[in-house]
Amino acid sequence: MTRSEFDDIRAFLADDATHAGDLLRVARTLIDDLEHARMREAVLRTYYLRLLTAARATVAADTVEAPEPLAFLKHELAERGQLPEDGEAVQRILSDARAAAALLACLEQPAKGRPRGVRARRCVGTARTLPR
Repeated sequence: MTRSEFDDIRAFLADDATHAGDLLRVARTLIDDLEHARMREAVLRTYYLRLLTAARATVAADTVEAPEPLAFLKHELAERGQLPEDGEAVQRILSDARAAAALLACLEQPAKGRPRGVRARRCVGTARTLPR
């Protein structure tokens, strides 16, 4: 559910004209949405666990120098239709991986503080006016 949907629900609940029957309908909808979200989470956890297990098995197979250490990972990716099909897809996937790694590296850097010094006043909001 998006932030604006939550805001709409809050406004609906705060409205004095809202009837008890309307509140019951909203409660039922929210319960349905919650159940749907829990099911999606369970499916995603299952996918993650399967992929993690395949990745660990791949590393373990490589450690003992098994004949095809990538077999576990390839099998899991193939089941999801995620194996690259041609050279162009391979290059795009590698490029996406490099870009994602660069973005994550930027996110993991400590945030730079604001420069200390004279603060510029900003005129923000409808209640403020510019001096004449």
